[in-house]
Amino acid sequence: MGDITGLAAVIMLFGIPITGMALYAWYRVSRLRTEERLAALARGVNIPMEPELSQSMRSRRSGILLVAGAIGYVITFSLIARVEPDAWVVASFGAIPFTLGLGYFLDSTLIRRDLRSSS
Repeated sequence: MGDITGLAAVIMLFGIPITGMALYAWYRVSRLRTEERLAALARGVNIPMEPELSQSMRSRRSGILLVAGAIGYVITFSLIARVEPDAWVVASFGAIPFTLGLGYFLDSTLIRRDLRSSS
């Protein structure tokens, strides 16, 4: 148990600053894009806007990310379970994002079906 506590401490020690830097980088890039667009509009340049994703596409993307993340999570803890059998308990928690991802896939399918039936 002490080894896992040490591992968690090291992950937190490095993970929190890295997450903070990633969030700051995302904010900075978003701000620079906005400033670039405003400057181009001020000069009269026509900027093509990126089309917004439909609800179906957003659900599908969320489903893909959740299912892929869950599979990676389960694989990681399955490999750890080869050394520490108690890791199977942790690996079973991968079922949560996996089923959420399946729910998003179902949502995407139902949205597309509703759009086809109303057309």
